[in-house]
Amino acid sequence: MSLLMQSFLDPKKSWLAAQHMKAISKRLRHYGLRYDDLYDGYYDLDVKEALNRLPREIVDARNQRIKRAMDLSMKHEYLSENLQVKKENAEREALGALPLYQRQIP
Repeated sequence: MSLLMQSFLDPKKSWLAAQHMKAISKRLRHYGLRYDDLYDGYYDLDVKEALNRLPREIVDARNQRIKRAMDLSMKHEYLSENLQVKKENAEREALGALPLYQRQIP
């Protein structure tokens, strides 16, 4: 792929790619997924290796999110707003990050 095309598709360099990633992430949250859950280990060997290096608990949580998303999709339902917020806050707490409303912007 050309360098120009790579820079156009990179969310860190392209405003349009960043907006696209933000929109996709918002839609994925309806199913309880993260953007990184879309990477497929069967398609890319680097992703497969990265998944093998992750702790078992993280891989199991990822697989559980994917299963729940498939179930919700088949039922034509979304994850309730309340659960979306609770899951996000639980993840932030597990990672040691402050909730959004407690962060101080310098």
